[in-house]
This record gives sequence, C-alpha cells and structure tokens, in this order.
Amino acid sequence: MRTTMLRSIQSSLKSSTVLRRSYSSESAPERKVAILGAAGGIGQPLSLLMKLNPLVSSLSLYDIAGTPGVAADVSHINTRSEVVGYMGDENLGKALEGADVVIIPAGVPRKPGMTRDDLFNINAGIVKGLCTAIAKYCPHALVNMISNPVNSTVPIAAEVFKKAGTYDEKRLFGVTTLDVVRAKTFYAGKEKVPVSGVNVPVVGGHAGITILPLFSQATPQANNLSDEEIVALTKRTQDGGTEVVEAKAGKGSATLSMAYAGAIFADACLKGLNGVPDVVECSFVQSTVTELPFFASKVRLGKNGVEEVLGLGSLSDYEKQGLEALLPELKSSIEKGIAFANKS
Repeated sequence: MRTTMLRSIQSSLKSSTVLRRSYSSESAPERKVAILGAAGGIGQPLSLLMKLNPLVSSLSLYDIAGTPGVAADVSHINTRSEVVGYMGDENLGKALEGADVVIIPAGVPRKPGMTRDDLFNINAGIVKGLCTAIAKYCPHALVNMISNPVNSTVPIAAEVFKKAGTYDEKRLFGVTTLDVVRAKTFYAGKEKVPVSGVNVPVVGGHAGITILPLFSQATPQANNLSDEEIVALTKRTQDGGTEVVEAKAGKGSATLSMAYAGAIFADACLKGLNGVPDVVECSFVQSTVTELPFFASKVRLGKNGVEEVLGLGSLSDYEKQGLEALLPELKSSIEKGIAFANKS
C-alpha cells in the first residue's frame, strides 16, 4: 500500500496534465532545489513533496530556525534526493550554491482580517534579502516566488536582480498555481466532472480581484453553468485564501494546498529544464500581454525557464470586464514593489 501511495503522489507531482514524456530517476539529470523558508507552514509540506519528486537529486532546506529538524525528518524518506538543512543567515550562501530551482515560501502567514497587502512590509524585506543572496550565489537559478503579496514580491525580486546585474526575465516566476488548483477543483465540483481531466487558465495576478479564472476556456467545456454560477465560481476562486484563513479560525492560512501548488509548479520548471516538451503552466512573469510589466498567463517552460508567454485567448464579456477591473489594482501593487526595492 505504501508503495502504491508513493507512486500515486509522484504521479500527481509529475504534472497536472498528461505528459508525452517523463524521466525515471535513473535517466534524469542532477538537479538541486533549494527551499527558502523550509521550516514554515508552507515550507515543511513543500519540503516533503519535493523529497518525493524523482527529478530532484539534491534538496537544500533553509530557514532562520528549525531547519535541522525538518531536514533530518525528510531525509529519512527513501527517495532519490539527498537532503541538507541550513539554518541562519551565515549559511544562506551554502544553501543556494549550485541550485537549479529556488522556491521561496519564506515570510509571515496571513491572519484573520489581514489582506495580502498587510503582509507587505514584513515579507518585502525578507524577499529583498533572500534575492540579494540568490543574485550572488546562484544567479542562473529559476526562482519560484511564493511569498505574498506575489503581485509585489516578484517586482521586488526583479529590481534586486537588475541592481546586481543578474536579471533574466525568463527565470523569475510568481507562483499562481494555487489559483489554478482552486479553479479546477471548484469547477469540477460544480460541473460534476472528474477533476483530473479539468483545466482552467487563471490570469492577472495573485490577490483578490486580480485573480481572473477564465472559465470560458475551461476544459471540458461547461454545459450547465449559468452566468450567476460563473460569477460565484470566480468569486470563490478569488477568495479561496480567505476561505481557508477563516476556516482555520485564525490559527493558519492556506499552507497545505499552497505547498501542493508550489510542488506542481516546481516540477513543471524541472521538466522544462530537462527538455520535456509542451510544459505549460500559468505564472506571474514579465509580460507584454497587457500594458503592465508583469502579468499572469499561460507560460511555456523550457531549458532556460520561460520559453514563451502565451496570450489570453478569447474572453467572455464577463472576463473582459474582470480584466479591465483588475488592471489598476495590479498596476498599483507592481509599482509598490518596485518603489520598495529601490529604497536605499
């Protein structure tokens, strides 16, 4: 039973869609993944999920405290990757050296009544420091930003990398996969179809109304959903984080589902690096899809990170309205991140 469960988890991690090609651990290249914030609420389950990924050969776990215990625990799992834990600022460089993918869930979680914007001042400073180290120790790594508010932390990272002379827009990603995961789950439940066969693009940003699920492009195509139900599904996807915060009654945020989503996106990045064809995920990246410098849309991943930023496709009238409504708020969040990064 344990073997069957492990295979099932690894199969889920391989992709949210069927791939034409996969790698066994024997044929996969050596890949180091570093998780910054590995002892936190997202970091611990994310560390577990990345330990189960056969594409990872070296798993580097970093946090300001608690990492040795997490690393010891995860390292006992009989999968391919070797695990090393690093604790404290003085060991951040060692954690990052040679990393192919860096995942950043570091920062404080949301609490009841707290918006993603309330997290800004604390998490922005954390992200700025970590990205300064990434620019120094692993400037060519693919950076997966989970720390909220993603609409601002990705622009902060970009500015830090620009100052260091290491910025490559193809290698910086805001992880918006949880919005896609939620949209798929909620849509499948409403349409009463198997969720494994569902796909729903989610564009825009990663907070409130900037999250725009494109249910008009969902597969399988909706047959029975009314306009009111589409509005309700959109609202639930946008407010998914708040739903979890309230359900946990102030004792946590969306840590487990976020770890799953982060593992899915990191797996897609690894597959792209390894040359698997047609790996497409939604992500918040530097973009010309709209007039804004960053925007989440479908992205084709490859050996250098972003291979192609895909367009929005055909939108319903409701989605067009949503797009127009989100742009000012997303613009403000991006500008806030850039301004923070450029403070002395």
